[in-house]
Amino acid sequence: MDQKESFGNLEKDDITLEVKEMLFDYHEAISLGGLKAEFAYLDSSDQFFWVPPGYHSALNFDSVRNILLYNDRSMKQVDFHWDELELFVLSPKIVNFTGIVRGQMIDTANVTSPVHIIESGTCIKREDGWKLLSGQSALLPSSP
Repeated sequence: MDQKESFGNLEKDDITLEVKEMLFDYHEAISLGGLKAEFAYLDSSDQFFWVPPGYHSALNFDSVRNILLYNDRSMKQVDFHWDELELFVLSPKIVNFTGIVRGQMIDTANVTSPVHIIESGTCIKREDGWKLLSGQSALLPSSP
């Protein structure tokens, strides 16, 4: 059986649904549990990297973890949702994505900040499910 036969459109459709569900669950988990909830969705391997908004280079898992823990302390509520999301299935275990995230963050002083982010990255399937392996996020100008 060649690669085309073993990895068809039905499997790609199933993978797309799995990863889309994970990415939507990721935002729901953050709404319910704060920024610390991201840890369940991040790949903690040495292969992980992310370029967060405002950064100009890739950070490893430990650096991202420290940023999330620090910022979580000052947040009362974080709500994100996908305004746009496209998935590109590369293999049964690798999916690229790109999209626009909107939402708001409310800090402990009750200051609300709108969020408008462009994001792209790679998801990888691990034994315990799909994880965010790498990517980058950048702030976009807020618009209605």
